[in-house]
Amino acid sequence: MSLRLMAVHPHPDDETIATGGTLARYVAEGAEVVLVTCTLGEVGEISDPALASPENLSQVRAAELAAACAILGVREHHVLGYRDSGMAGTPDNDHPASFHRADLDEAAGRLVALIRRFRPQVVVGDNEHGTYGHPDHIKANRVTVAAFHAAGDPARYPEHGLDPWQPLKLYFTAVPRSRFAAMAPRMAELGLPVPEQRPDTVERPFGTPDELVTTALDVSAYAPTKHRALHAHRTQLGTLGFFTAIPLEHWPEFFGTEYFQRVACLVSAPDREHDLFAGLRSSI
Repeated sequence: MSLRLMAVHPHPDDETIATGGTLARYVAEGAEVVLVTCTLGEVGEISDPALASPENLSQVRAAELAAACAILGVREHHVLGYRDSGMAGTPDNDHPASFHRADLDEAAGRLVALIRRFRPQVVVGDNEHGTYGHPDHIKANRVTVAAFHAAGDPARYPEHGLDPWQPLKLYFTAVPRSRFAAMAPRMAELGLPVPEQRPDTVERPFGTPDELVTTALDVSAYAPTKHRALHAHRTQLGTLGFFTAIPLEHWPEFFGTEYFQRVACLVSAPDREHDLFAGLRSSI
């Protein structure tokens, strides 16, 4: 039986930002990798009006996502089928088709169907704070957690006609707070523009408390791949200034490790890991 990983992300480009190195590494190692994107980023920003309009942004971003997946080597990609909810407090939050307003049970059912179809041992999703509080990131967390626990229950969603499948490990994407704290001084040292601190990060520092980070994955060999995949999301490059400001030669230093918080584990695995499949390789 092969190793199988499913990553669940809210918008196109999140797969690359949060887990691009991870997806590329496990594809290269021969694991089966499935990407699920909850929305097509319909109300995202447009870096250059020549690239897209509000009317066709979803189609353009779908093509960008396909290009990024090709670069990362991800062949199985599925869209959950909801509309981008926009930033917190915007009118798009109230759109009837928005992911933010989606019924949790119904949305989890869509993801359960994919879990049962592809049978991943490992599922990766957003943390409970949605990384930076975006409504779609928060909803993606809730849907992923609900689906992880429901997929193995034969009493849940029998209408799918698929056999139950219980994934064995659930992770949230993470960046240790200490890592964030070290980035700005290092960028200044290199003479790179340092992003301004957002007001909401003063009371609640950005990132995951270090003690909750369980898994550090070395993806330094795939930093150039992640860089190319990110640049496939051309319409969003204007919002990704932190990433585009860092020259490629420094990407292994800044993005050569991807971090995770393990929140569910049904196999024996070490408390601190360097592999999302730790505890699984010899048991399947």
